[in-house]
Amino acid sequence: QVQLVESGGGLVQAGDSLRLSCAASGRTFSNYAMGWSRQAPGKEREFVAAISWSGGSTYSADSVTGRFTISRDNAKNTVDLQMNSLKPEDTAVYYCAILGAATAQAMGVRSRYYGTDYWGKGTLVTVSS
Repeated sequence: QVQLVESGGGLVQAGDSLRLSCAASGRTFSNYAMGWSRQAPGKEREFVAAISWSGGSTYSADSVTGRFTISRDNAKNTVDLQMNSLKPEDTAVYYCAILGAATAQAMGVRSRYYGTDYWGKGTLVTVSS
């Protein structure tokens, strides 16, 4: 059973930067397309970034393009989300995910995993104005 553990959340001011990290257990990490999603209070969860199994292609939502960057290190079984120029509307719980086949295809990132989405427990990011 793969486990995903997010870290790096916290309270920051608008304009600051924050780097989230997700550590995955298991030996098949390099097969997975990975992603980060977020859920703000009272709102639906939305994907903000995704990366292919090799790291060769990425996706970012319009709301974060140019500010957030996703990266991975398959040797360390980690996927990171660098968040710059943070805004109060970025406040949310951020979740690391193994992307299921359908989700990966929808985001245009390649995966060698044919199962369903799998989520971590999340880390809270709060951006004050």
